[in-house]
Amino acid sequence: MKKISKMLVISFLQTLIISIVFFVFLIELVDLFANLWRYLNNEVSVFLILKVAYLYLPKCIIFSISPALLFSVSYTLGTYYSNNELIAIFGSGISLFKFTFPLIFLGIIFSIGSFLFNEIYVIKTIKAKNELSNVLLGYSPSFSNTNITVVSSNNTIYHADYYNDNSKTLSGLILILRDNEGNFTERIDAEWAEYTNNVWELKRVRIFSFNTINKNIEEIYKNTFIKETINEPPSTFKRLVKDINELKQKEAKNWILSIKKAGLPIYRDALVDYYERFSFALTPFIVIFISSSLGGRFKKNILLMSLLSSLSISVLYYVLKMILIILAKQGYLQPITGAWGAFTIAAVAGMVMYKKART
Repeated sequence: MKKISKMLVISFLQTLIISIVFFVFLIELVDLFANLWRYLNNEVSVFLILKVAYLYLPKCIIFSISPALLFSVSYTLGTYYSNNELIAIFGSGISLFKFTFPLIFLGIIFSIGSFLFNEIYVIKTIKAKNELSNVLLGYSPSFSNTNITVVSSNNTIYHADYYNDNSKTLSGLILILRDNEGNFTERIDAEWAEYTNNVWELKRVRIFSFNTINKNIEEIYKNTFIKETINEPPSTFKRLVKDINELKQKEAKNWILSIKKAGLPIYRDALVDYYERFSFALTPFIVIFISSSLGGRFKKNILLMSLLSSLSISVLYYVLKMILIILAKQGYLQPITGAWGAFTIAAVAGMVMYKKART
């Protein structure tokens, strides 16, 4: 059995290396041609284009591992089936699961390795690639924001219609001031506010307070109003353009906690993407599990059929994952369900196919 497993693993790895090179080259070409006309319009040098491709290479490897694994398993088992070697193996009493277990074990190794490779190297290079691409293509992200609600550390609630990052101003500002126990003390409405000397200077202000003696609401109007506790930094109101794929696991977790505390609506999207990072890391395992359960069903046109089956299963899996993630971000599914749903369905399908496989 050890010799059979060794033979299977060697045949698989030989095909896998060629497959990864092919898919990496394909993904690099797609990215290049998608931006080629922009590079030409901005007269970007060939050296800088190659540098972008080099920085994108680690991410391409991560993307290419799953379809390459699918193809390699399908092609290897298909070759054995075509040469009638699978018949001899099954005839000796070795089950399909036992025969393909070394491949499944490799899938676990690849999953762990891809997660660590992504954390240690890919995140750094993809961030550098995106920054360089934005410079070369003339993209300049805007940090101005609309319809912002923020809860500060001193229990003050800020709501603004618009934040202008260039002038560091807030328009249509409403402030709810509370005491340490969270009880209402004042409401302040300002047409706009400007951040100067580490404090917000409010313009055309209406201040509402509750008079506890006569139980009335009192209103005061001021052209300008400054209060030391109204000092939330402008960075809090910026449009968050962070990509969770550019943050390491610990950084991503801390960022999600911060936007949850601030009550920002992008919390659900970020949480789905955070969970999806872990389910994506297990993609190598699940694709090997699925392709191994097919048991080398192609006896003719092995190269073509293996390539088509690997691409078909990959597309089906990623489309299902995409749909579930969209539903989760829209609130129709729980974030963890949307991130792990496709993996769970694929795992169940693999077990069913293993059970029904002919050996």
